[in-house]
Amino acid sequence: MLDAIIILSFILAGAGIGFYGVDLLPSDTLAQVSSLEGLSFVTGGFGALIGLAFGLVAQTGYRRVERQVREMPVDVLLSRSVGLVLGLLVANLLLAPIFLLPIPREFAFIKPLAAILGSVMFAFSGVNLADIHGRTLLRLINPNSVESMLVAEGTLKPAASKVLDTSCIIDGRIEDLLGTGFLEGQILIPQFVLQELQTVADASNEQKRTRGRRGLDILKLLQEAYPERIVIHSADYDDIATVDAKLVRLAQEINATLLTNDYNLNKVASLQRVNVLNINDLAQAMRPAYLPGDLLDLKILKQGKEPAQGVGYLEDGTMVVVEDGGSYIGDELSVVVTGALQTSAGRMIFARPGASMVTG
Repeated sequence: MLDAIIILSFILAGAGIGFYGVDLLPSDTLAQVSSLEGLSFVTGGFGALIGLAFGLVAQTGYRRVERQVREMPVDVLLSRSVGLVLGLLVANLLLAPIFLLPIPREFAFIKPLAAILGSVMFAFSGVNLADIHGRTLLRLINPNSVESMLVAEGTLKPAASKVLDTSCIIDGRIEDLLGTGFLEGQILIPQFVLQELQTVADASNEQKRTRGRRGLDILKLLQEAYPERIVIHSADYDDIATVDAKLVRLAQEINATLLTNDYNLNKVASLQRVNVLNINDLAQAMRPAYLPGDLLDLKILKQGKEPAQGVGYLEDGTMVVVEDGGSYIGDELSVVVTGALQTSAGRMIFARPGASMVTG
C-alpha cells in the first residue's frame, strides 16, 4: 500500500507540474499554440511518465533504507537519531543570523541555499559523531543504565578506539586479528592515512605501488566484513608535516590506542604516553615456547657459523641452531631443544640431534 502511495504521489506531482507548467512558457510561444488546453494535457502526460520513473526510484530507495533500518542494532539507530537531531539543531542556531542579514533581492537565493547546505552538512556530521561516540550519547540520554553505573564505579571500562597506521594496513595481519574477535572497539582510519596509501599506490616504484594497492584492497575487505566497526576519520592537522606525528596527535586527542607494526612510531608514541598495540610484539608473544628437552622435527637447510653446526627454521620463522648438525644438511631429523636466546632480531633456539633421524 505504501509503495503505491509513493509512486502515485510522484505521478500526480509530475502530472500537475506538466499541466500547470504551461503557463510559465514565454508569451510568444503560447501565442503560436492553437489549443492551450491540449498542450496542457500533453505536457501533463509527459510529466506523469517522468513522475512514474522518479516514483519507482524513490520507492526502491525507501525499501532499501527500510531494510537497513530493520537490520540496524537498536543502540546504533538511537545514537544516529540523536546525532541527526543535534546536528540539525546546531545548523539552525548557526544559520539563524544569516536570515537577518539585509541581502539584496538579486542574491535572495543565498538564504535557502545556505539553509539546505548547512542542514545537510551538520546532519551528516552529527551522524558521523554518533557512529564514533554513540555509546556516550546513549549514556547522556539514560545515565541510570546498568552500563553507565558500572562505568562510573570503575567496574566496566569502555573499549578504546583503535587508530590504524599505514604500515599496519599494508601488513595485512589486521584482517586475521579482527577475525579472531580479540580486538575490541571501533577501528579508525584517518583521512591522511588514506591519502598516504593512495600516494604509495600511485608511486613510480613498482614495489611501492604494489604495497599501496595491497593496502587499499585490504582496507576494502575490512569495510565489507566489518561495516559497523571500520570508520574513516576526517581529522587532519595542516600544521603537522609527517603522518606519524598526526597519528600520535589524533590518538592523544580522542584517547585512542595506536595500532602499528612500526618500531620507531611505537617508541615515539610510547614516549608521549599514547597506548600502542604492536602487531609484531603480539606475533612474537604468541610464538610457542620450547623448553630444554622438547623434541622437534626439523629440516637442516644450511651450515651454521661453525662447521659442525646446522641451521633450520620453524614454521613461524624461528631459527634453530643444531650442534653437530652440519653433516645433516638437506635431511630432516628429530632434535632435542637445549636452550633458547631472545635477541633484538628475534628468538633463536639451540638444539642437538636426537636419537631418531629421517632422511629428507
